[in-house]
Amino acid sequence: QVHLVESGGGWVQPGESLRLSCEVAGTNLSTNAMGWYRQRPGNQRELITQLWSSGTTTYVDSVKGRFTTSRDIAKNRLFLQMNSLKPDDTAVYYCNRIVGNFAWGQGTQVTVSA
Repeated sequence: QVHLVESGGGWVQPGESLRLSCEVAGTNLSTNAMGWYRQRPGNQRELITQLWSSGTTTYVDSVKGRFTTSRDIAKNRLFLQMNSLKPDDTAVYYCNRIVGNFAWGQGTQVTVSA
């Protein structure tokens, strides 16, 4: 059984940065295409980054140039570096496999406000 544990969220002011971490247990990160998702208040959960097993990354336009996803295969961890945060980035952030989701973790809350 795969367990996903997100951490690193918090409250920051606009323009600041946060680094999220996703601990993956029960599967090998290097063989799974993984993504970061977020659910903003009143909205459905959306996929915002993709990190394919090849290492290729893609981003939705709203975070492109500000967010960077990476992984540590040895530690089986996925990361999301978020820079130049905006109030519109306020959401609960989750990691999961892109195709064929695992059971969702609890997510980590990110709040961006002055």
